[in-house]
Amino acid sequence: MRTSHRPSLTRLAAAALVGTAIEFFDFFVYGTAAALVLGPLFFPTFSPLAGTLAAFATFGVGFVARPLGSVLFGHIGDRRGRRPVMVGSLLLTGATTVAVGFVPTYASIGVAAPLLLLLLRFLQGLGLGGEWGGAVLLTAEHAPAGRRGLWASLPQIGPSAGFLLANGIMLGLSTTLTDAQFAAWGWRVPFWAAGVLALVGLWLRSSLVESPAFLSMEEPARLPLAEVVRGHGRLVLLTAGALAVGYAIFYAVTTWSLAYGVERLGVSRSVMLACIMAAVVVKGSLTPVAALLGDRFGRRPVCLAGCAVAVVWMVPMVALLSTGEPLLMFLGFLVALLAFIAMFAVIAAYLPELYEPRVRCTGAAVGYNLGGVLGGALTPIVATALAGEGAGVPWGVGLYLSGVAALSLGCFVLLPETAPAAVAREAVTA
Repeated sequence: MRTSHRPSLTRLAAAALVGTAIEFFDFFVYGTAAALVLGPLFFPTFSPLAGTLAAFATFGVGFVARPLGSVLFGHIGDRRGRRPVMVGSLLLTGATTVAVGFVPTYASIGVAAPLLLLLLRFLQGLGLGGEWGGAVLLTAEHAPAGRRGLWASLPQIGPSAGFLLANGIMLGLSTTLTDAQFAAWGWRVPFWAAGVLALVGLWLRSSLVESPAFLSMEEPARLPLAEVVRGHGRLVLLTAGALAVGYAIFYAVTTWSLAYGVERLGVSRSVMLACIMAAVVVKGSLTPVAALLGDRFGRRPVCLAGCAVAVVWMVPMVALLSTGEPLLMFLGFLVALLAFIAMFAVIAAYLPELYEPRVRCTGAAVGYNLGGVLGGALTPIVATALAGEGAGVPWGVGLYLSGVAALSLGCFVLLPETAPAAVAREAVTA
């Protein structure tokens, strides 16, 4: 049995939060660029709609790679520890993001340009597929049981911070540069900045100590993925289905809505980014509140409540977006993201608790990232196709998102409760 001292939870959670913020900055800056400029630059022979679809297809490749990354890094996390995952995933994601900033456009090297973009996006997704498992598990496994939801939710603020940082830079560039300057070189700046941020993240994570749950294991799993498939296959599928709605909501708001507002509604990039970013600020600030509710009332009830709101709100959200009015668009985005965070703040503690420690890194990460394929990879593509080029409210997009939410609600119903306090109350009642 291996031993280690217990570190400061505050320091550990801060390092995990900063790391996830940096890695999701890398991931989100690509999504914003795909919505704004990558179509014309890398797929110029396509129509505007087809170019946007192609750009979103390269965006979706990152999600397809994420489950593969969770298998690769999950194996390392269950065999060698959670800490190496946090360092390796950050290094891979940061390097590939910087490389995207140097890829020549179609006008310079022809078809090799989108192929390079596709390859780098795949590698970027591979790195991010390992990030969540390492950061959340290391924090959750150090946290006390009664406050595990709160502590584990802090790395979940990282995606909000990364999104705000990525889009804040994009907003600043889009408002200070001309359209020609932004298309020529301005969009590359956030990708170059990722290199500096990755170095900061690596420095912060270099001093972290290993998880006590991993150190206390007598014998790590030899083939974690095989054990997960054999003993937890149903659980992986249920968690993937349950989490699909969260990804669908987030990327419908932050990626598809951005492209739709700019290209179809004629709203300026700066206004669209400001509306989305304001909603993300509120969502990020309320993440610990949702996690505390999960500690108090149980993980599953909070997830069910958020998912139920998503079922009924997606159609109104699309209608509010279609007005093109900033305040109404902000309202639509805000309610959708609050439903999202009710689930995803709690998931940081919920998923690790569903799996035994010897396969936890693989099982939790694979379920989490498969949900990304179902919800995140497909949503911008499907929504863009459903919206088409016609006028009027794209009701089909709202119905599609509500359908995804209904599927996830059914999966959450089938999942068990894991919060220690809630489980104890159920035992006493029984």
